[in-house]
Amino acid sequence: MVSFCNQIYFGNSGLDYCWLISAILIGLVFQKYASKLISNLIFKIISKQTASISKEELYTLLHKPLSWFIMLIIIYVASSHIHFPVTWNLVDKNEFGVRMLLSKSYQLFLISTITWIGLRTLEFLMLILVRKAEKTDGKQDDQIIGFAKEIIKIVIIIFAIFIILGNVFGIEMGPLLAGLGVGGLALALAAKESLENLLSSFTIFFDKPFVLGDTVKVGGLVGTVEKVGFRSSRLRTPEKSYVTVPNKKMIDAELDNLSLRTFRRVNQTIGLVYSTPINSIQLIVNEIQKLLDEHSHTNQDGKARFTDFGASSLDIMVNYYVDTMDWSTYLDVKQEINYKIMEIVDKYGSDFAFPTQTILVENQNS
Repeated sequence: MVSFCNQIYFGNSGLDYCWLISAILIGLVFQKYASKLISNLIFKIISKQTASISKEELYTLLHKPLSWFIMLIIIYVASSHIHFPVTWNLVDKNEFGVRMLLSKSYQLFLISTITWIGLRTLEFLMLILVRKAEKTDGKQDDQIIGFAKEIIKIVIIIFAIFIILGNVFGIEMGPLLAGLGVGGLALALAAKESLENLLSSFTIFFDKPFVLGDTVKVGGLVGTVEKVGFRSSRLRTPEKSYVTVPNKKMIDAELDNLSLRTFRRVNQTIGLVYSTPINSIQLIVNEIQKLLDEHSHTNQDGKARFTDFGASSLDIMVNYYVDTMDWSTYLDVKQEINYKIMEIVDKYGSDFAFPTQTILVENQNS
C-alpha cells in the first residue's frame, strides 16, 4: 500500500488519486446531509417570516441544486492538486485545448448551479408571500406576487447569461450591449407581437381591469382568471378547460368583468292560454309583481307586465335581478320563483300555452 501511494502515475502519486477518489465518494455520501444542513440554516435565518412554511418545503426546493453545488466544490478542491503529465505538452488553460475546455465546462456548470439555487430560493420566497396573501381578502396582492416572480426570474436568467458570456466565453459585454442597441429595432420588429403582449401585461397590472379569481368574458370566451403572465393570461372555463389568452387580446377586445356585477339578471316570457279572462290576467300579473318585490333575493327593479299578444299565447314579461354572483344560489332562486309563478297561474284558473293552430273550414254547400 505504501509503495502504491508513493508510486507516480501520469505525473501524480497514488496518494493524490486516493485523495481525489475519497473526496468524491465522501461528497456523494454526505451531499444530501450537507444540503439539508444548509437548508436548515437558511430556514433558521428567515424562520420569523415562515410561520406557514415547513422546513421540508424549503428542503424539497433546494436539495437538488445544493447537492450539485456541493459536489462541484468538492470536485474542485479534490482535483486542485492533480496535474496533467508534463509529457502531454498541454497548453495553458488560457489557450484553446484540454485545460481550457475543462476549466470553461466547470465554470459553466458552477454558474448554472448557482442560478438554479437562485431560482429555487426565489420560488421559496414567493411561496412565503403567497401564503401571506392567502390570508387577505383581496386578490390584487396575489397578482402582484405572480407578476413580480416572473420579472425577477427573467432578471436572474438574463444576469446569469451575461456572466456566462463574459466569464466563460470571454465576450466583452460593452460591444455586445452596443450591438444590441443597434439591432434593437430589428429585434423589436421581429418580436412585435411578443412586445405588445408584454406591454399589455403591464396595462393589466396597473389599470386592473381584472384580478386573479375574477370571472371575465372576453370575446366569446368566459372563464375565471387563474394566472396573469408576461405574454398571456390563463382562464379556467366553466367546462374546466384551461385556456391561454394573449394579453393583447385581453386588452384590445371588449372585456366584461362578470365578478364586478352586483346582480344576475333573469328575463323570461310566460305565455298564458287565450281563454284566460282579463281579470285573471291582471291578478296573475299583480301577484307575480308582488312576488318579485317581496322576495329576499331580488331587488326593487323587478317587472311583471302583460306585453304581447303572441301567435298562440298571451305573453307576460317577467324581468328581475338576483342579488348573488354564486351560480348555484342564482339557479335555486330562479327555480323557487318559477315554482311560485306556476302556483299563481294555477291559482287563478289559467294555464301555460303551447304552440297551437286553428283551422277554419268553410262550408261550400251553404
